[in-house]
Amino acid sequence: MDLAAHITAQQKKAVFEIADQIHSAGGRALLVGGCVRDGLLGLHSKDIDMEIYGLDPRVIEAILSKSFSLNAVGRAFGVFILKGLNIDLALPRRELQTGPKHTDFKIDGDPDMTPQEAATRRDFTINAISYDPLTEEWIDPYDGFSDLSKRRLRHVSPAFIEDPLRVLRGMQFIARFNLVADPETITLCASLNPKHLPSERLWEEWKKLLLKGSDIQAGLEFLKDCDWLTYFPELKALVACPQDPEWHPEGDVWTHTGYCLNAYASQRIGDEWEDLVVGLAVLCHDFGKPETTVRDTDQRIRSHAHDIKGPPPTKNFLERLTRQKKIFEDVLPLVEHHMRPLALYRDRAGLSAIRRLAARVRRIDRLVRVAYADKCGRPPIPPDDFPEGKWLLEATRKLDIESQAPKPLMQGRHLLDLGAQPGPSFGEILNQAYEAQLDGTFDDEKNGISFLRQKLSDLGAK
Repeated sequence: MDLAAHITAQQKKAVFEIADQIHSAGGRALLVGGCVRDGLLGLHSKDIDMEIYGLDPRVIEAILSKSFSLNAVGRAFGVFILKGLNIDLALPRRELQTGPKHTDFKIDGDPDMTPQEAATRRDFTINAISYDPLTEEWIDPYDGFSDLSKRRLRHVSPAFIEDPLRVLRGMQFIARFNLVADPETITLCASLNPKHLPSERLWEEWKKLLLKGSDIQAGLEFLKDCDWLTYFPELKALVACPQDPEWHPEGDVWTHTGYCLNAYASQRIGDEWEDLVVGLAVLCHDFGKPETTVRDTDQRIRSHAHDIKGPPPTKNFLERLTRQKKIFEDVLPLVEHHMRPLALYRDRAGLSAIRRLAARVRRIDRLVRVAYADKCGRPPIPPDDFPEGKWLLEATRKLDIESQAPKPLMQGRHLLDLGAQPGPSFGEILNQAYEAQLDGTFDDEKNGISFLRQKLSDLGAK
């Protein structure tokens, strides 16, 4: 493995210095886990994990603190972070499950373990490969090399079942690395459930799926194969939910959603928050269809108002993963209005409708990305040049509301300047002013003040 090609020059220098100092003291430092896997796949690794064998943690700290700034986050069982380098160091560990929760483990660092023994606690074989940077020796006790070459996801040992989160890790690995799960691994996964997993751990795996997955559809299919859609009923409801074959030749809503997500993945922009918000909206955009799908009198399949019905199940789904208020504020409006770009374009809507849409979804550029992914989810029908998106973006750029909601021109200070006394009517008048601004009644401060003056006059007349 050419370390220089997959980690920074600063990290490479540190890795060899650590390995050399540990070797001189009678120990051995190996690269382990994801950085080894990524290197073998030709991918860059931001984070580096190393395991140190043969030395007591106090000795390790004494040796390396002379050259590096160490954060002893787990001194008791030998875990150190090299500040500023994204390098984590740890002793090989023995783990004993003491209960059903993810915290119910007794963990002991054991410098006398062998790399082969330490690998048994890894989840998948592709993550159980170690590499000695000094000798260039590979340690692969579970045939991870072969599984990588065959693009196979396979569990390491029966201890796999001790952490149900590994099911979701398998989901995002399949999406990221184009893997196919081993049947025995699927069987093991189906025996697990996320009952005792905290939402923040679930959240991190879903984030990786959406932010790093290239074949997100395959990751979700793995979840389905493991019978884990039971724990995400909003997703399960999409399976076998029919669609009009004229408009959706790809099949049911589940299949459509997978294609949409892969289209989204191919268009990520590299801004983690923006991509996460859009990815979640694409994942959830048709959650309203199971409730609204019917066959009308001519046997055509319809899903009227599925966009309007989408936010409640979306909120239910997201609440199992996160309590971040901003996620709900940003994602739910995109789900509710994901069909509006096409509707406004067909109606050749005016600026008032466009401003109002921007006020509701906050960022039109996000909505256009969701609408484009939705349109791409109908293979074999290829997406056209997406005229509704181009039209809407051009209009919002001219109004300077492509990536923000229209800013209220009138504020409380304007009412104070007009002699108004603070009170309950303040908010009502400012809301009326904002609605008038969206309608195009005024578009500058001068005319806005005239609007406020008239409102105050009308209020006084009453």
